[in-house]
Amino acid sequence: RMTVDEMISEILRREGGYVNHKADRGGPTNMGVTQATLSDWLGREASIEDVKALDEATAREIYERNYLSGPRIDTLPSRIVPSTFDASINHGPRSAIKMVQRVCNEAGFGPGDVDGAVGPQTRRMAEQADEAMGDFFLAALVEERRNVYRKIVSSNPSQQVFLNGWMNRVAEFEPNIEGYA
Repeated sequence: RMTVDEMISEILRREGGYVNHKADRGGPTNMGVTQATLSDWLGREASIEDVKALDEATAREIYERNYLSGPRIDTLPSRIVPSTFDASINHGPRSAIKMVQRVCNEAGFGPGDVDGAVGPQTRRMAEQADEAMGDFFLAALVEERRNVYRKIVSSNPSQQVFLNGWMNRVAEFEPNIEGYA
């Protein structure tokens, strides 16, 4: 079971430093924190200089509050928290939670609302899926996330430039299941 600090350190490793790629819909980003996210955090319009000057302690605080504890992803089964937390940062918390809800429903642990909110129903479905499926639950979430990336690219071909990186990122969460590939 990874600690919050370990999960955030892994996310920071994946995200890297300051980037402002013309095809990136997030715009100027540092350590994965977009200019819009930093503006919300600061309560004012963040400049590109503010984004460049973002310190790691602030990035860690934003990650924990906005993408883990705030949306209650930290209350899901521990096996899926690291991947769902990473998806929350990459896709937004509601989208990450909807992935969990869709997988639970598709695996027969619903019916449950696909509303992007972690409440008692979502927690119960995820706990049942985790208990019954084990690492196959995590594998199904990894596959769901791959499908989301493919949909992003098919609806917006300019995002193709990011697909390999996204696929490499999600592959880090693949469980080591004997005979599964």
